[in-house]
Amino acid sequence: MKYFAVLFLFVLISIPVIAQSSDSTSTTAKDTLTKDILSGKPMLLGEVNREAFADTSFSWWFESVHDMYEPDSALIPQIAEALKGAKIKIVMGTWCSDSRREVPRFFKILDEVNYPSDSVQIFTVDRGLHGFKGDAKPLDIERV
Repeated sequence: MKYFAVLFLFVLISIPVIAQSSDSTSTTAKDTLTKDILSGKPMLLGEVNREAFADTSFSWWFESVHDMYEPDSALIPQIAEALKGAKIKIVMGTWCSDSRREVPRFFKILDEVNYPSDSVQIFTVDRGLHGFKGDAKPLDIERV
């Protein structure tokens, strides 16, 4: 499988050579909500779907950044073409300011290109990069 690191190393786009099926199921914030040990604020941990960001603990930053971002319309056709047949894995921290800024923007781009939501997996991690299937270390992610 081929991976491209995009957006601060927390979005992985894989273009499978052979069709693959996902044996995991995405969950909502209710199933993965925990507290960040440093800030004491709510944090998502594990595999989630986009609807998890509708929780009021996350919607205040997700929706505002998503709605305010204006992608470069000249690039949308190129992005749409590049994403054909791709599967996307996003590894992020809901506690991380970079994730809070870039993930909603990335989803805005995906919305613009009508990218299928079932081709996106979102894995939320804690500050030690743990949170899904053990941790993110096998993906060689150093920071989110």
